[in-house]
Parts: sequence; C-alpha cells; structure tokens
Amino acid sequence: MLTAVLVDDMSNALELLQSDIALNHPEVSIIGTASSVIEAAKLLRIETPDILFLDIMLGDGTGFDLLEIVPELSSKVVFVTASDEFALRAFKFAAIDYILKPYTDEDLSNAIEKAKRQLSIDKQRLSILKKTLEQPTEIPERISLSTLDKISVVEIKDIIRCESDNNNTMFYFSSGQKIFVTKTLKYFTDLLLECGFIRTHQSHLINKSYIREYIKSDGGYLILSNGVNIPVSVRKRAEILEKLSKL
Repeated sequence: MLTAVLVDDMSNALELLQSDIALNHPEVSIIGTASSVIEAAKLLRIETPDILFLDIMLGDGTGFDLLEIVPELSSKVVFVTASDEFALRAFKFAAIDYILKPYTDEDLSNAIEKAKRQLSIDKQRLSILKKTLEQPTEIPERISLSTLDKISVVEIKDIIRCESDNNNTMFYFSSGQKIFVTKTLKYFTDLLLECGFIRTHQSHLINKSYIREYIKSDGGYLILSNGVNIPVSVRKRAEILEKLSKL
C-alpha cells in the first residue's frame, strides 16, 4: 500500500483527483489533502506520504515554495498542471514527470507507476524547472538527462552532438564523456533546436558551436572541432548551408 497527499487550490480538481485515486487505484491510500502552501506545509510536517501530488500554482504561492519550506521531504513528487506549452517544455528540460489537466486514468496510472520507480527530485532539477517556467522566452542553459540508473544535469553548451540509437540517444560532450539516454533523438531535437543545434541527418543532431568545416564532396559532411565527421542528408543540405552561412 502506498500513501499519498494531494495539494491543489481548486476544490473541484482536488475532489476529482481524490475520487479517481480512490475508485481506480486501491493500492494508494490518501492520508491528507491541502489547498494552499501553508496548509500543505503544516500537513507535511505531520505526514510523510510516499507520493505527493502537487499543483504548481497555488493561491498563496507555488509548489516550489512548498518544497522549499519542507526541504527534508522524501516523498516522490508528481506535479499536476493545467499550464501551457511553455510548462511542458520546462518539465522536459528538467526531466521531471507531470500530469497535465485534464488527465486520463491512463495518465494517472502511468504517473503512479513512475512514482514508484523515480528518484527523488534534486535541487538542480527543481532549479531548471523553476527557472524555465519563470523565464519561458529565455533559452535554457542546462538540461537533465535521464539514464537507466541516474539523472545527470548538464550544461547544454558542453554537448557536442547527439546520435540516434534506435529509440535511444547517445550524447557526446566536449569533455569526452558520453551519456546514453532512453529517449528518441526526435524528443531532444524538439528541445534543442532553439539552443543552437542542427538536425543534419535522421541519426544526428549537432551543436553549431562545434562545427569546423562543411565538406561538399562525397555527398556532403561536417567535420566537428573534435575531428569527427558527421553526414549531411540530401534533403538537409540546403538548410545546413543556409544556417552555416549565418555563423
């Protein structure tokens, strides 16, 4: 049996989540609910749930305020949000799971299953999430990469390139480090294009800062600053040449 605390300042949303968990997830016992930062902080000083379902925007503050008030909290956090595309982008950069309102029972089931396995959210990832939410038009400086056994927070400027490996992605860094992530290259392409990356091929995403030369012969390929050659697909050639001309 898992225990849970639910925090949401919308009474109808709180009641709906409580009802959905009670009806469809008997393995989760709700041991408390709260509708504000202050109320939740008082509750969490008494109770330590396995899972904390936490809305981001609360009447007297934010979910981040609550986590700062109770820094020793060991609960797995599932954020619940009705926010827009900027919020979803922020969650992806921070590699933090969320439920988007209105959610389906499948969404809720997946969130509970992930919460059982997830690592506790560290301050670095919360910082990425908070900053990216507060400054939605700014280009993020860091990204969290989730591997099979840990989550690494890295500087985006240090990523040389990403390479597809079936439905996974290998990250290559200027230090020589490599990180294998169990998400597709398309997932990271959608995030990193705004950060100065170019998709040169179905298998390659490159940081423009590390491009040294473009060779037109042999079908066209890039030489990176570390000496690695990267192919350029025929359909990407004109786009790549245009982008390189602006560097």
